Amino acid sequence: MQAYSVLSLTQQATATIAEKTFVGFGGVTATAGGNSLGVSRADAESGDYFAVDALGTAVVITGGAIAITDEIEVGAGGTAVVKTTGAMVARPLQPASAAGKQIEVLLIQN
Repeated sequence: MQAYSVLSLTQQATATIAEKTFVGFGGVTATAGGNSLGVSRADAESGDYFAVDALGTAVVITGGAIAITDEIEVGAGGTAVVKTTGAMVARPLQPASAAGKQIEVLLIQN
């Protein structure tokens, strides 16, 4: 599975960041249902600099099953979940059968 980043931004972590999760503004994991700057390319500890894919496609960890026709919002721990009431942050480019899967998504600016 390959991600195609059009824009990658360097951020400084202000908390622990897990690879392939949605990142919020300020170097933290994005809040469930909240806005997202993009998806982290690597794990980071507080103070570390890390890359965030902000535009294009990215590989993200799922927080539940996702159909190809779903819209995605940020779930617990920065995972990708089916959009209910939160901000739409991505569209899936492939489905996921359960939580903990890795899928490629098209990032949506929000």
